[in-house]
Amino acid sequence: MYAIERRQWLIERARTSGRIDVSTMSEELGLAPETIRRDLNDLERQGLVRRVYGGAVPVERLAFESGLTMRAQRRQEEKNRIAQAAATYVRAAESIYIDEGNLPQLIADHLRPERPITVVTPSLPIATSLVDRDNVEVIVLGGRVRATTLGAVDHWAVGMLSTLVLDLAFMGANGVTLEHGLTVPDGAVAAVKSMAMRVSRRRIFVADSSKYGSDSFVRFAELNEFERFVTDDALSVEHAAELHARGIEVTRA
Repeated sequence: MYAIERRQWLIERARTSGRIDVSTMSEELGLAPETIRRDLNDLERQGLVRRVYGGAVPVERLAFESGLTMRAQRRQEEKNRIAQAAATYVRAAESIYIDEGNLPQLIADHLRPERPITVVTPSLPIATSLVDRDNVEVIVLGGRVRATTLGAVDHWAVGMLSTLVLDLAFMGANGVTLEHGLTVPDGAVAAVKSMAMRVSRRRIFVADSSKYGSDSFVRFAELNEFERFVTDDALSVEHAAELHARGIEVTRA
């Protein structure tokens, strides 16, 4: 593969997956990591990717957000482990917020409470999946429904959340970095997430390890606002240590 072909392949891979890692590409292509880094640096100079810790993301990612169907096809084994581990942290919580998105949907799937709990969610799929679940009462937020995630947003959802007091929130994000915290591409989504953070006593961030080290357009929370980050075992020990240093417990499922 010529360099120009390799770089085109890297661009397409970044656009498909939302992020590429130097180590993974090095193994997959059978090339030295330094070669991949030079390729990514060249692509960044051309304005085609943006370098992040350990790899790169496509510049289009700031405006791109995949739908639930596409998300459900990615890293499902890892996401199921994360969701199962996250569900164990419900503990004594009686009122729970479950964010919109594929991974939060999996947390809802693993929720089998032995006592009554109330689940608040902006997600129509999550509300539908839980409505007949034993010991679960569902409150779905109202608002404009986004076609990509079937989640409710805008001032209706924010206003409804502002009247609640919740024990625990399971939150997702499109990216997380030490510098910028948790980010998403859409300001309306960020507003709902920010209010959910504000009205919840405990907050747990759930995401697969590919989200770590990249950021999106709008920040809705800082890392130190969470008691725990539940992710998969591909998150390096060094990255887990960075989070520990900021007072965040890390579960690598």
